[in-house]
Amino acid sequence: MKHRVALCGICLFALLPWLACARAAEVHVAVAANFVAPMTPLSKAFTAATGHTVKLSSGSTGKFYSQVIAGAPFEVLLSADDETPARLLREGHAVAGTAFTYAIGRLVLWSSQAGVVDAQGAVLAAGNFKHLAVASAKVAPYGRAALQVMQARGLTAALTPKLVTAESIAQAYQFVFTGNADLGFVALSQLRVPGRPAGGSQWLVPANLHEPILQDAVLLKAGGKSAAAVAFLAFLKSDGAQAVIQEFGYVLPQPQPQPQPTR
Repeated sequence: MKHRVALCGICLFALLPWLACARAAEVHVAVAANFVAPMTPLSKAFTAATGHTVKLSSGSTGKFYSQVIAGAPFEVLLSADDETPARLLREGHAVAGTAFTYAIGRLVLWSSQAGVVDAQGAVLAAGNFKHLAVASAKVAPYGRAALQVMQARGLTAALTPKLVTAESIAQAYQFVFTGNADLGFVALSQLRVPGRPAGGSQWLVPANLHEPILQDAVLLKAGGKSAAAVAFLAFLKSDGAQAVIQEFGYVLPQPQPQPQPTR
C-alpha cells in the first residue's frame, strides 16, 4: 500500500507546467548497484509523468568513474558516494551546480539463513563462519564502509582471511544469496524490495561505525543539453520519488537551512 501511495505521489510530478515543454527523449543513467531496485519503479513513474524513457546501466561507482572519463555516453550518474561526482566536477566531466545528495545508504550484515546473524552483529567476533562477502573497497563505497565497521570493532586482522571480495555490492549480495558466503555486508535497499522479503537474518549496522554513505547524483557533460536528463534529476527531488527512495531503506538528506535575508 505504501508503495502504491508513493507512486501516486510521483504521478503528481506530471502536473509541473514546465514538463509540457520537454520533448520526449531517452536519458542514459549510470546507477550504482545498490540503487537498481528502486530505479525500477522510479523509471516507470518518470516515464509516465514526463514521456521520457530511462536507459539504465548498473555497476560499481569506481568503474563508472573510469568509464565516464574514457568517454562513455552516460548522461546522469547516480553514485554510491559523494566523492566521485565531486571528482568528476573538478575534472570537467560533469555540469557545475548539478550535484546533490539523493539518498543516504544503510549497511547491513546479512545471511540468507535464519539465526546466523544476531541483532548486535556479535557473529563477527565469534567467527564461526567460513566466508564473509564484502564489495571491493577500491570501487564500491559500501565496501569501504564494511571495512570501517570491521576496524571499528577491532576485527580487521581476524576477519581478513575470511573475506570474499565482490566487484560490486550487487555481487556481494549474490555471494550471500547463493550460499557462496555464509554472510556478508550488503545494502539495506537490497533487502527491502517491496513484495519480495529477503528472509534470513540480519544486523542493521549502526551508522556511527562507518562514514556516512552519502549518495550523490550529478548531470554529466554528455547530458548537459538533454532536457530528459535535466528532468530526471528534478524528478528525483520530487516528494513522490523521495517517498519511494525512503521505502527502499534509504535515509533522506535533511533540507539545508536557507540563508536569512539581511535587514
